[in-house]
Amino acid sequence: MNNSTVNFTTPETSTNSTAQSIEQMDSLEICAYSINLFFSLPVHSYIIWLIITGTGSGVAAEFFILNLCVCEIGTCLTCLVSILTIYISSLSFLMLFLQGLILTGRPLSQCLICVERYMAVVHPVTFLKYKPLRYRVICCTVAWIIILASCFYCLFIAISHNIQVQTWFFSLQFLLFFCIQLFCLVAVLRALKQSGPGERGRKRDVENHTKRRAFYLILITTVSMVFIYVPFTITGFYVILTQQNNPAYWTPGLVCYMLAGFVQPVLYFHQTGKLTLFLIRLAIFH
Repeated sequence: MNNSTVNFTTPETSTNSTAQSIEQMDSLEICAYSINLFFSLPVHSYIIWLIITGTGSGVAAEFFILNLCVCEIGTCLTCLVSILTIYISSLSFLMLFLQGLILTGRPLSQCLICVERYMAVVHPVTFLKYKPLRYRVICCTVAWIIILASCFYCLFIAISHNIQVQTWFFSLQFLLFFCIQLFCLVAVLRALKQSGPGERGRKRDVENHTKRRAFYLILITTVSMVFIYVPFTITGFYVILTQQNNPAYWTPGLVCYMLAGFVQPVLYFHQTGKLTLFLIRLAIFH
């Protein structure tokens, strides 16, 4: 992805160089933006509507999923801005600013979901103690402060055209979030193999079923995160080592990023039993 998610431009530092690089976006990249905009936007808007109306488990229980959907809608906004920047060059700085939302918003929100599942399985007493909505709001507020800081930082390093700093920034960030999710995954897997004191019969089966659901959710989220960010990381280091920045290099990472964004909605619709109904509505809508 040449300029929409990661701004690896090599010309001299000027706003004209950003506009020239944006004009090099191929039709496949624009097509990916359009697909994400027209499909991801109604998907996550529908999930937000289900959560707010109480169709699922309620706002308190699904607040982190609600936060992730807001981030995904922000990603859709970034796709729209990226397309408009081709025709309105003055929007380039807004697009650079929104890069932080893409690079930090989704993985950080996914980490919050994984950590919550980890706490529910491995530390259930602590989880029940800090279960009220206000603690989730505090966590999401801190997360959005980090995302906003990432947006300003992405804008700063993109304007300075420091390829190495920008690559190391999102690569180390990916490794950090991936390690957190991997830790949660392993901890929940170990908890699945251990039985609690006095667990017998049906109670134990229900407990193990809950733990398995948490394990599979963390596993799928972690795999989708690898699918999203490994192509970007590999491409970034390749650009640094070879000093060659072809916009086509970023296309595989862009496609992976857009496709992986539908993993969490499918999981949510499957858990709430509304996957078939949503597919029918989506087909009618389009």
